[in-house]
Amino acid sequence: MDHFELRNGELHAEDVSLAEIARQVGTPVYVYSRATLVRHAQVFREALSALPKVHIAFAVKSNPNLAVLRLLAKEGYGADVVSEGEMNRALAAGIAAQDIVFSGVGKTRAELKAAVQAGIGQFNLESEEEGAELAEIAAAMGRTAPCALRVNPNVDAGTHAKISTGKAENKFGVAYDRAVDIYARLAALPGLEMRGLAVHIGSQISDLEPSRQAFLKMGELMKALRGRGLAVTHMDLGGGLGVPYKAGEQLPTPADYGAMVAEVAGDWDATLMFEPGRVITGNSGVLVTEVVRVKQGANHPWVIVDAAMNDLARPAMYDAWHDFVAVRPSGESMIANIVGPICESSDTFALTRTIDAVKAGDLAVFRTAGAYGATMANTYNSRALVPEVMVDGDKWALVANRIEPATILAAEQVPEWLDLP
Repeated sequence: MDHFELRNGELHAEDVSLAEIARQVGTPVYVYSRATLVRHAQVFREALSALPKVHIAFAVKSNPNLAVLRLLAKEGYGADVVSEGEMNRALAAGIAAQDIVFSGVGKTRAELKAAVQAGIGQFNLESEEEGAELAEIAAAMGRTAPCALRVNPNVDAGTHAKISTGKAENKFGVAYDRAVDIYARLAALPGLEMRGLAVHIGSQISDLEPSRQAFLKMGELMKALRGRGLAVTHMDLGGGLGVPYKAGEQLPTPADYGAMVAEVAGDWDATLMFEPGRVITGNSGVLVTEVVRVKQGANHPWVIVDAAMNDLARPAMYDAWHDFVAVRPSGESMIANIVGPICESSDTFALTRTIDAVKAGDLAVFRTAGAYGATMANTYNSRALVPEVMVDGDKWALVANRIEPATILAAEQVPEWLDLP
């Protein structure tokens, strides 16, 4: 459920007309619903209520907007970060350092040092080498870094190949059959507090069985570690739960997920950690765009919109689906190709899609754009960086400015030797 609905024939975000936002801010523009964000955060927490000890850290990479993070901080969420920049955003949003989990396969020495200095709550180690480097840094600073070892369980989540993270050929984590010995060696190092295991098998998960199999395997590792007298007080089960991108699509709900976790891990006697991202923010946002023109195609018309692959990269990167609907639908439909203005054939949102009939000047939205939308935007073709708006009832505010090409140009300079004769 979300709070983007037709009212008197016009699409609204909560009580605010999307057309009014477009009139004042321009297009393209991302629009988020506060009510939807809050509801999804609460539903996910409630789904885990049967578990005795839970820590939820929002996956910042899915939507790092400061207003979004502040809202989730007020809902009691921590943060799962994968860079120093994301860590600093989480701290700026009011998320306590001890509630931050630092994940990511390529943490630099500078990032590890900054995170130790900040006092974050957990490092998810991706390798023995990373653990040894962190131990050296923490010990030199007179600190002890709390850590979990990320394990690659060699389980296929059944997602798109480019968002799969739990197969043996993926770059993430340590091999399952080496995990116990690596954990034991890291636990002996001064500067580290090895307190648990971490796993994450992919994103946009639409079938819970692979997650169940991965969690069962992690439970066996936990027992093996405890059998060797090693402490395991935290088990990080990651995130990745999918959301429906197509109208009418049915996916496992947070309640389904929570019931599965309770069945597998309810008696583990450990704090269970979760890093939801898309399931919190995906359906909370839309990308509003204006139709530039409709031109005749060989088979179907081309609907050219002012949003492009630099604003919403998922279709170009993953062939991802986003429903496309008119802000003021006429009741008529058409079969068309939807594309942006960038000079790349991959700047394509949909081909041979049945959509609301639109014409030049009409407003439309790409739905389910609140996750991996604005955060992946760029300025290719010297285009502006897309702005973001948050709606709360009948109020709305710009929460990220449009960064114009002139501002980006002003950050560049030509060396004086290029102007020499």
